[in-house]
Amino acid sequence: MASAVSETGTFSTITSIAVKQPARADVVIRACGVNYAYGSGETRTQVLFDNDLEISRGEVVIMTGPSGSGKSTLLTLIGALRRMQEGRLEVLGRDLTEAGDADQVVLRKEVGFIFQQHNLFSSLSAIENVRMATALRPASVAEMNERAAEILTKLGLGERMGHLPSSLSGGQKQRVAIARALVNRPALVLADEPTASLDAESGKTVLDLLRGMADGPDRTTVLLVTHDQRVIDHADRIVNMVAGRIVTNSLTRIAVRIVRALAAQDALRGLGEATLSRLASFMTVETHHAGETIVREGEDGDRFYAIGSGIADAYYAGEFDEELCFGEGFGIITAYFNRPNRRTVIARTEMELYVLSKEDFFRALKADTTFESRVRTALMSMPGYLDAPAAGSVP
Repeated sequence: MASAVSETGTFSTITSIAVKQPARADVVIRACGVNYAYGSGETRTQVLFDNDLEISRGEVVIMTGPSGSGKSTLLTLIGALRRMQEGRLEVLGRDLTEAGDADQVVLRKEVGFIFQQHNLFSSLSAIENVRMATALRPASVAEMNERAAEILTKLGLGERMGHLPSSLSGGQKQRVAIARALVNRPALVLADEPTASLDAESGKTVLDLLRGMADGPDRTTVLLVTHDQRVIDHADRIVNMVAGRIVTNSLTRIAVRIVRALAAQDALRGLGEATLSRLASFMTVETHHAGETIVREGEDGDRFYAIGSGIADAYYAGEFDEELCFGEGFGIITAYFNRPNRRTVIARTEMELYVLSKEDFFRALKADTTFESRVRTALMSMPGYLDAPAAGSVP
């Protein structure tokens, strides 16, 4: 059962997650009752105990916990690098519960692995090391070289592509290994301490790239084992493991703020935290300054806004209508509701707004078929939506 959103805490804990709910088409990782042990007989040591986990397409999830808690073991099971023993595990639509060697090999081709060890070929240059991975998705030589050069350049290694590993620093070698894992634009990235050997600037570059892949058109799913606190601001959730068990599955700070703002709206109070957190995962954060006009009355709208902090003034027909503050929403997706913005909204103070764009709104509807009716009903019941004139009419 999901806990209520904390008013003061950093994270909101979900002790029983979406694996208990009906399956959704966008689920990439689904684990249920996963156990694992090393050895047999008297030497048998169980390291994973009855773990449930569900991760959706486009999520960036951190897995953390003390050394020896089973994080890397679970990661290698998900990546089909280790054979399942007990429980059920589905990854990228494939059932790994009783998968054979051939099935595991097929899955690995769709996964980008980033390990602490660089495992670079010492006789090959940086671009040649990355270029080898492109053989998993063959194309013309020119195209494969272009893909390898592009990813190395994004990672700040444009001038080091021709260098052998012996002439690269530890951090540069790690970035080459990351480029090799990402060059094929995998559907799933599994990473074990990917930023441990990187300085602040290089670490940010890698994290921005992973976040961009998750938010991009391919909506890559990213699962990272890490203790690097810099990762938190790029993640959607944190999974904490202790002694072989997932003990918490938590929203990150920004997600908690968005969910709190959504939950404060009267029209959305009928939606549970799981639904609100899914909606929050599609929203972005914008800052608006005092005096800035955010939406205009009568104009088509392509965004829905929820107020995280600050105050705005709403005007209708040129007259002051009301003050808007934390948790209140405004704006509309005209392309869906066929209605323009009902009011002009101007920031009175500096504001933090949580924004659902038209594109992400339709992505949210597509990602969950049951989501549309719930969100549409809730949003259309918000004040001013039904009495706004239809798009194209004179307000």
